[in-house]
Amino acid sequence: MKKTVVIGLLGSTLDNSGKGQRRWERWRPTIGLCQHDDLLIHRLELLYQKQFTPLLKQVCKDINSVSPETEIICREIRIKNPWDFEEVFATLHDFAVNYSFEQDNEYLVHISTGTHVAQICLFLLTESRYFPAHLIQTGPGRGRSSTAAGTYSIIDLDLSRYDRIASRFQQELQDDIFFLKSGIETKNSTFNHLIEQIEKVAIHSVEPMLLAGPTGAGKSLLAKKIYELKKTKRKISGQMVEVNCATLKGENAMATLFGHTKGAFTGATGERAGLLRTVDQGLLFLDEIGELGIDEQAMLLRAIEEKRFLPVGADRESFSEFQLICGTNRDLQEECTKGNFRDDLLARINLWTFTMPGLAQRPEDIEPNLDYELTKFSAKTGNRISINREARQRFLKFATSSEALWSANFRDLTGAVTRMATLAPRGRIGSEEVRNEIAGLRRKWQGKTPRKPEQILTKTLEQDQLKQLDIFDQIQLAEVARICQTSASLSEAGRILFNISRTRKKQINDSDRLRKYLAKFGLEWKDFVYSANEYP
Repeated sequence: MKKTVVIGLLGSTLDNSGKGQRRWERWRPTIGLCQHDDLLIHRLELLYQKQFTPLLKQVCKDINSVSPETEIICREIRIKNPWDFEEVFATLHDFAVNYSFEQDNEYLVHISTGTHVAQICLFLLTESRYFPAHLIQTGPGRGRSSTAAGTYSIIDLDLSRYDRIASRFQQELQDDIFFLKSGIETKNSTFNHLIEQIEKVAIHSVEPMLLAGPTGAGKSLLAKKIYELKKTKRKISGQMVEVNCATLKGENAMATLFGHTKGAFTGATGERAGLLRTVDQGLLFLDEIGELGIDEQAMLLRAIEEKRFLPVGADRESFSEFQLICGTNRDLQEECTKGNFRDDLLARINLWTFTMPGLAQRPEDIEPNLDYELTKFSAKTGNRISINREARQRFLKFATSSEALWSANFRDLTGAVTRMATLAPRGRIGSEEVRNEIAGLRRKWQGKTPRKPEQILTKTLEQDQLKQLDIFDQIQLAEVARICQTSASLSEAGRILFNISRTRKKQINDSDRLRKYLAKFGLEWKDFVYSANEYP
């Protein structure tokens, strides 16, 4: 027959309730635990602190009187501060690790005594199976029929039994990810993995985030979604302020970001708070941060680290507790090498760096984004817009082909949908509108068409070298060439090409990996940089 063993803490307050014979009229958790007719406790492991030894003796005496079958084992523990989570957890953890649990016994951990900190620690240690037990929770009775024994309930922590709880958390996670994607059912695995990471960081971190990627890739829209998600989750309370750093020049840059006093410079007729003070308790999105001047970078670094900054012309510092998202289409590491960007600022803002792929790198996502743009246009104009099947297939065939550059990314797609929807007769886009739009996009991208892979190879490599390459190497090299052509820098091309393997490396150096690969064929990055008219 299995024996029931309870592990619990001596309650210095609740177990000490009442004096003399009146103590039997009060609910005392540890004594009440042993007074239930339907719960026979064979052994009670009672943890106590030395200063409560007199109380311990009284409790043991009372348990013996109501439940002589219960064996009481008193174990002294030493806790200086019962409200210090680290100390309490370490003490109870050590007890659990060193305790000899017997397989034939059924263990219960009593969580109704001790400080709230101790109760939480007991819960965590039981849930993590340091205590191979169920929880038992006791409470005072209610109503006229209540007794000093009170009530008890046994809690099973096997969460596999609570599918509804697990599914609720999973659904909430999927809802957050869907929200960050603006409700678009994207299919690109790289992009979806990126959004999943961003969702975790947005909820669990207040550190700066850096959104990298080409112009028009959706950095600004994503930053707004991150802010809205943080606001919904109560991770932020203030407003969001967005500024394009390319528009901040000269004295105006300092004044716009950090504010100024009256008379600080010519034209400063009044005091100005500045964006950093305005965004206190909120989120600041600095788009194209690579365009920010060196002096402003130094001020921004101090504001990020110390939450303090000096407005122009002021002799007293201002304070602002804000969260930061930065956007860039530049290779900031390369800008640091050139002396255009501060290494220390980059180190501070790139703890969480997410590189947005361009639309050309996400051909499978063009169709859901086409539907999104049609819905957005319909909502904006109040006119329902659709596209017939033939026209849709024709547009998608072109849009997902290598001929479609999408050099401005989603701005190109938004413009294409806007033009077709505006000219569509009776709100239905047909083949004629698609044919005209494709012709327009071809004219727009004329001169920007990347060199074909074979053009690069024949121009860079001698015919004898080409003949020595396996077909496998030619195909692989041609794809690398295509990525390099549509990337703004060597680093960006490396991030795209090594998007999976780079996450498994302790030190990431995409540029060096790509440089070494090209060197195997006698190629360099400059071989992929060409003028618009070099190739027809």
